[in-house]
Amino acid sequence: MSNTSNFLAILIMAPSATSQVVQAAQVAQPTPLEAISHGKIMPGIPSFPTFGAERRHILTHMAATFRFFARSKFTEGQSGHISVRDLEYPGLMWMNPLGRHFGMLTAGDMICLDIDSGRVAGGNTSRPANAAGYLIHSAVHKRRPGDVHAVCHAHTLAGRAWSAFARPLEMLNQDVCNFHNAHAVYARYGGIVLGAEEGEHIAAALGDTNKGVILMNHGLLTVGATVDEAGFMFGLMDRACAMQLQAEAAAANGLLKHIISDEEATYNFKMASEKHVLYREAQPDLEFEFEMAGGEDVLARGFDTLHPLSIGK
Repeated sequence: MSNTSNFLAILIMAPSATSQVVQAAQVAQPTPLEAISHGKIMPGIPSFPTFGAERRHILTHMAATFRFFARSKFTEGQSGHISVRDLEYPGLMWMNPLGRHFGMLTAGDMICLDIDSGRVAGGNTSRPANAAGYLIHSAVHKRRPGDVHAVCHAHTLAGRAWSAFARPLEMLNQDVCNFHNAHAVYARYGGIVLGAEEGEHIAAALGDTNKGVILMNHGLLTVGATVDEAGFMFGLMDRACAMQLQAEAAAANGLLKHIISDEEATYNFKMASEKHVLYREAQPDLEFEFEMAGGEDVLARGFDTLHPLSIGK
């Protein structure tokens, strides 16, 4: 083969070789969990051999999330609720009972409700669920059946204070970038939620992709692929509201706020807001709650004696 032929062969092969290099580089891109781990890779959302084992894990982590909420002072009388869609029976969701303190909840306290009808389908049948909670949470689960498995709502001090302005959060620091272009404001107050319409309005304000919504004159609501993610994001949103209020107070006295650019905020969101990363973010607080309670099995208490689920009855 002549030198010219060799040169032409190289030219013909070059695009293919380049494509292979590009593809190899794309394959080599680390996952968000790999990117934040130096050494052994932190595990993501666990898998389980049976739905029963998975349900026990989820409801136990749900109880731990409530205890984290209690420690964070997210309580206000009987207000506030968390729901988790059942993974085996996606038409059902689990919620906390009305009137039991967040800091006392275990897996055995949770009530199972039919998302469409509100029928009590199992779980703890000794107490009612929160009627407003059912209307809000069922509307969100119906709107987001694919990506949302958990919903958190409570009336926090900073959340309610910032909600009075009906404004979204600014990207004041890297942590709040988990909400960059991923939270909304429901700029209407419809009173205590006692009708399906208001729940539907809240779900519509949350939209199809957001991770949270600020409810004017009301409180905060966050969602997640796991109760761990939704709970972590709720705490983050509340702290972001507190920081926003403090920044606004300082700015009112002439100090200049420096907002993270859209480009940098987008990068932070991409790296830190993935569901496995957000599951891991929640674990230090939940593991602390397990430790304070005397072990994870303590928060699983009552799970094995929950009223059996009645499906479609």
